[in-house]
Amino acid sequence: MSVTGRSRSGPVDRTQIARVIFAAAESVGMSDRNRIEKLTQQVIERLEKPQVLPGMEHLVSQSRKHKRTATEFEVLTLVKEFLAGEEMEESTEKGEMTMSQETRAASGLALTQNALRVLERRYLMKDKQGNIVETPEEMFRRVACAIASAEIIYNPEADTRACEDEFYRLMTSLDFLPNSPTLMNAGRELGQLSACFVLPIEDKMESIFEAVKNTALIHKSGGGTGFSFSRLRPAKDRVGSTGGVASGPVSFMRAFDVATDVIKQGGTRRGANMAILNVEHPDIMKFIKAKEDLTSLTNFNISVAVNDEFMEAVKNGADYSLLNPHTREVAGELNAGEVFGEMVAMAWKTGDPGIVFLDRINEVNPTPHLGRIESTNPCGEQPLLPYESCNLGSINLTRMLRRENGNVAIDYNRMAGTVKTAVRFLDNVIDVNRFPLPEIEEMTRKTRKIGLGVMGFADMLIQLGIPYDSEEALGVAAEVMQFISEQACQASSALAEERGVFPAFSGSIHDVAGGPRLRNASCTTIAPTGTLSMIAGCSCSIEPNFALSFVRHITDGEPLLEINPYFEKIARQEGFYSEELIKKLVSGIRLSDLADVPRPMRQLLVTAHDIDTRWHIRMQAAFQRHTDNAVSKTVNLPHAATREDVAKVYRMAYEEGLKGITVYRDGSRRQQPLCTGQVGLDLIDQRFAAEAASCR
Repeated sequence: MSVTGRSRSGPVDRTQIARVIFAAAESVGMSDRNRIEKLTQQVIERLEKPQVLPGMEHLVSQSRKHKRTATEFEVLTLVKEFLAGEEMEESTEKGEMTMSQETRAASGLALTQNALRVLERRYLMKDKQGNIVETPEEMFRRVACAIASAEIIYNPEADTRACEDEFYRLMTSLDFLPNSPTLMNAGRELGQLSACFVLPIEDKMESIFEAVKNTALIHKSGGGTGFSFSRLRPAKDRVGSTGGVASGPVSFMRAFDVATDVIKQGGTRRGANMAILNVEHPDIMKFIKAKEDLTSLTNFNISVAVNDEFMEAVKNGADYSLLNPHTREVAGELNAGEVFGEMVAMAWKTGDPGIVFLDRINEVNPTPHLGRIESTNPCGEQPLLPYESCNLGSINLTRMLRRENGNVAIDYNRMAGTVKTAVRFLDNVIDVNRFPLPEIEEMTRKTRKIGLGVMGFADMLIQLGIPYDSEEALGVAAEVMQFISEQACQASSALAEERGVFPAFSGSIHDVAGGPRLRNASCTTIAPTGTLSMIAGCSCSIEPNFALSFVRHITDGEPLLEINPYFEKIARQEGFYSEELIKKLVSGIRLSDLADVPRPMRQLLVTAHDIDTRWHIRMQAAFQRHTDNAVSKTVNLPHAATREDVAKVYRMAYEEGLKGITVYRDGSRRQQPLCTGQVGLDLIDQRFAAEAASCR
């Protein structure tokens, strides 16, 4: 229903809007006429005077001629927001703001209790006293409004409110969510919306500490940073300008670690770093062992950059040469098998280092004329040039399904529409982003990289009735990601026709006769989606479910109990659900070990530690083949896994054409984000007690 067509800054049909609001009020039993008239006036003012969000002031002058059509949906959405705001104001005045009230304020969204808790801790706006002053709906509206404002850059007559409503629907349906900095900062004074950054480090003291300063600025704004330390001269190398000796890459990494430790990202989470060192660097063995004691470099993930020559030397048990990055002279030799063995031993013990195949990454570097890629973001999924950044977002695959003749099938029509809108959303982010450094803004706008990925894949497979460790699952992975990649390319090409290609297009790998002209140098990336999947209520990224019932630890927060909803539904339908079963699972017993559970269900509901390592690698490879950038995936191994299991992962990752790989053996660190055990048993007892009390 069209309520009114008008100029955004012009008059509206107040009578028609009032009719909509009065009808809605009557349907819910609201009879206070003064309150209804107040709501009507609030809605009219919002429609006539567009909200100017912090950081969007530079776009306001371009919006004066903006025309649009208000809809009944829009009017009712605004009414809902204002009512939720009233409830929160009353609760705050009484000092009674509780999670249950937050849940009621967000009742229009399909959010779990854990999703609400993580939103409250990390994402929703707070006042100076730390009180929540925003509902989840208002957060999504804030983000949608900010990102839609980019439309007027390209078309002063653009219907930004219609675009805003589409972005709002995309997020509130949980079909798609952008990366955390966008949810946290869009429409707020900080305005920094990217998650991934890479900074250069040259072999000069000024460059090193300039990078430390820039790292602090990026972490303060909510981003994570990656570095290559491969240019730094090795420890004890002569420094000509002072007559002293160099302290080496590992020593300087500690400076970055300390700086990170004292900077909390936007007051919500610790900063994260990626350190990469070339396997040919003379200090490679020190680097591999840098996190051995589990107390050093706690704000770093570390990865060794290896090449084809090294992997061949490992296979043949041969020696290889070390090169001094300062002089480019041979600085000795090491046995490749021994270095590889030390990497395996440390990864088995601590989870670090991972491996990154930089040569393979640079084979598909979309803009080689701008330089060589030397590092990635902290989780490894986004290779970037020095001073480049990227914003990410993920499609919730559990929402891309439909019922067909009583069976569940993938809804490719819905997926296509979601990809198209998501690509536009992510491209808009680049234009409204407030970058922490001018060098980053310049490089990011040259390439306009975006990273559209997925989450909820394991839960999608459960609904389709397909075990994760199966050939059929690999087929689904390849088919889904190929479709998303093709649709993203088409969407980027359409944006290029509308807005122009990315500025560094000439000379890029896309600059070929007859090829598509793209708005974005790269379009797809698969990120880990740790907290985003909590908000969406689905499994992380492309990972198998860690467990069917487990405890999740979030930074500076309480432990949260997770019970997979698809498992719970199946268990109830098939008649094997019980409190005792849930307690066994949360204690660490696997469903696959319970003989009283039907065998087909044990095969379908596999978890990370049930799955042989080759399925982990093959699944990552299936996605990587259709992903522009890289795929973040951790091969989660059971505590009993051996060093040879880790070695097999690394070798197979190379053979399958991956760009990087990480392993983690359960329990190899005292604290880990996902776990089972006594904490889970305590939480499950509390849950069952609460459920019993509510039934009385």
